This record gives sequence, C-alpha cells and structure tokens, in this order.
Amino acid sequence: MNYCSHCGHAVRFAIPDGDDRPRFLCDACGTIHYQNPRIVAGTLPVCGDRILLCRRAIAPRKGFWTLPAGFMENGETVEQAALRETREEACATVDAVSLYTLISLPHINQVYMIFRGALEGDFAAGPESLEVELFEETQIPWDELAFPTIERTLRHFFDDRRAGDYGLHLSHIGEEERERYFGSA
Repeated sequence: MNYCSHCGHAVRFAIPDGDDRPRFLCDACGTIHYQNPRIVAGTLPVCGDRILLCRRAIAPRKGFWTLPAGFMENGETVEQAALRETREEACATVDAVSLYTLISLPHINQVYMIFRGALEGDFAAGPESLEVELFEETQIPWDELAFPTIERTLRHFFDDRRAGDYGLHLSHIGEEERERYFGSA
C-alpha cells in the first residue's frame, strides 16, 4: 500500500501507538489501515462413496484438481460463501453442510473453511472449472491436487469415513509444507 484510501496521502508502515505489529499509517488523516486474512470457503461434496472435484480453469494451479472453493465476499456468511462457490464452480448444490476443516495459512494470510455435505442432483463445470468429476478414494488424483489444504481435507475425510466418525479438523499449513508441495518460489 502506497497511498491512503481515505485521503490519498502517502502512508508509512510502522507500529501504531498501543499496537504490537506494523500497520499502514496515514499521518495526514490519522487512518490506520488494518489488513486481515482472507477467508476461502468451500465444500467437500459427498455422493455415496465418491467426492466431487473440479479441475481448475484459472490460475493459480490451472489444470489441477480441487474442491469447489473460493474467497468469501462481503455481506455473506461463511456457509453462504461455500455454497455459492460450489454453485459457481461445479453448478452443484450441497445439502446438510457442516464445518469440516478449518486450516490457517499464516504465511499467505488465508484461512480455509471447508464444509462437508451431501451432493444433491446434477453438476457441471462452471466458468472457473475445466471439468468436474466424482472420484472414489482409489481414483483421487493425489499428484494433481491444486493445494495442500485440499489434500489434507480429503485425507481427513477418508480416514474419518473408515473410523465412522466425522469431527472438526483444525490445523495450519506453514511455509515449509507449502514449499514441499509447490517447490520454492
């Protein structure tokens, strides 16, 4: 950030009085510009023994498989965001959703919130997907998954299904794991 969105003056990056971390500060109007993590909301659509995955038609990771998910918009709940993203990416409806994984990625300022639910009716590729397909566990393209959050969510699901108990999974992915997944940037 170079300029204040309130008054247009240059900002500086410093720790405000009474705070514990640097923020963008505008000395002209006194505005402190707080920046917070972005929420990625999505679903894990279940149809019998199969999971619905989308092959990404957009960057990043175009051509790789993912669960239907995307950034939450202002004015919606996390659940609404997850269901909207599922409609947009997979032209699908998911019913009886419950929060399943909450994964923090502090190195890129994101939080993934994936809801598990039952796939209802038909599905098709939306504008951000090249294709959508149902996969049994043995068919999952593990080496072609777009993000470590998706792999972690799927592994939790298949482990939980074998155990017969689906709990909420809270975790985080650090820079080291991201580098192992994507390679160094």
